[in-house]
Amino acid sequence: MFELVEMGKKISKDEYEKKISELRQRLFFAQLEAKKFKIPVVVLIAGIDGAGRGEIINLITEFMDTRYIKTHTFWAETEEERERPPFWRYWRSLASAGTTSLLFGGWYENTFLDLAYRRIDIDRFDRRMQRRVRFERTLYNNGTYIVKFWLHLSEDGQKRKVKKIFKEYDEDVAKFRINKNNVKHYKEIVAAAARSIRVTDRVEAPWVLIDSYDWRNRNVNVIETLVNLYEGAVKRQKDSNVQEKCFVNNVNISYDYPSILDNVDLSVSIGKKDYEEKLEKLQLKLWSLTWKAHQKKVSTIVLFEGWDAAGKGGCIRRITKGIDSRLYQVIQVAAPTDEEKAHHYLWRFWRHVPRFGFVTIYDRSWYGRVLVERVENFATPEEWGRSYSEINDFEEQLTQYGKIILFKFWLHISMDEQLKRFEERQSNPLKQYKITDEDWRNREKWDIYKNAVDDMVAKTSTDIAPWYIIPANDKKYARIEVLERICDSLEKHLKNFE
Repeated sequence: MFELVEMGKKISKDEYEKKISELRQRLFFAQLEAKKFKIPVVVLIAGIDGAGRGEIINLITEFMDTRYIKTHTFWAETEEERERPPFWRYWRSLASAGTTSLLFGGWYENTFLDLAYRRIDIDRFDRRMQRRVRFERTLYNNGTYIVKFWLHLSEDGQKRKVKKIFKEYDEDVAKFRINKNNVKHYKEIVAAAARSIRVTDRVEAPWVLIDSYDWRNRNVNVIETLVNLYEGAVKRQKDSNVQEKCFVNNVNISYDYPSILDNVDLSVSIGKKDYEEKLEKLQLKLWSLTWKAHQKKVSTIVLFEGWDAAGKGGCIRRITKGIDSRLYQVIQVAAPTDEEKAHHYLWRFWRHVPRFGFVTIYDRSWYGRVLVERVENFATPEEWGRSYSEINDFEEQLTQYGKIILFKFWLHISMDEQLKRFEERQSNPLKQYKITDEDWRNREKWDIYKNAVDDMVAKTSTDIAPWYIIPANDKKYARIEVLERICDSLEKHLKNFE
């Protein structure tokens, strides 16, 4: 989930001063406009120790009119709070019309720490998260705009930050800012936070993930997102043609990072002899593993997404050659039929979930909702915006009992390689059926699709269903990489059943 915000992007001093000066002015005047239109706003700041939550809260209050903003920190429950329902303390902190509530941790902090330290189990945690989802939806339906920031650091990044804080500050001050026990439990806290975000990320109350290693980059991205939120909210109030409030329809959340796809090494390749030897061994291994999985009633789902002409079909053919044909089905996902359109978009994928011990391979998948349907405006911003959480929930239901293993592959190629393959298809009579006018049109939206892929990976690459981004300029390399991933994971998973 956090791959996109562990890239260590930095902003120079000159660039920062130029950007932050403009954003500060825009935020101040947008806040005053929101006050005039009586728009309530809730800003929740959560994140890893050392990521600068306090610094961000101080910056926001410095940039905004403090008459219309209140900061709330939820320390240990008071006796007054303990005598009332848990959400009483949060209801009291909510913004009134035209004001902003700035929440340190909000209604998430204690709950994800409870999970990280195993004070509660997964089921109880999920029930708590659903309570928060319902709470946020209630606020949203009443006209409140909500945005939730997760300030993130990689494990190494946090260690460096913590070391710097203890070096620069008095020890008592440093201990107040940093909980060393939380630092020791980094992996558990990040896993709990990822689950929190996955379960509660909704179009009406989205999570925004912020790379916090460079404080300038962190500040710019937080303030820019807030500017977009306020300006979008005001625009909606002014635009009488907008019938329905939708955060993502009015706000372009700022992810000022290089695309995760730009970091894929597309130069990797494999020689013909190595390829043929590895392919045969891996297919034989896959044949054995899928039969063992069948005997142990463990199912497999493999889905492929990627650029047009990235080699999805070729990968699928090499996989199916390594599986007994009685054990698998391949689902080619095209435009939905009239029957499928009459149902929820996930309905047609539920229909093909494999029985215990069988394999289903999807050529394209339910991610069409947040890729092609998003880019081509076949789905509204509200529809595709809420699909991330719907997809995460769907995938969790598939994998939660350990009886279905889910693989998600994105095949990545360069624009030049795609053009080369398009031209080859067009000139070969046996392959002309593979190239359409739509394929050429999609090339013109390459950067828009890249943004959609970044969002998809950031919001749906989870511990239970990670995305594997496969460099595919060399088709043979991609096929071997996919087969190795499948075989390795199957082998490890099946050991749990021995």
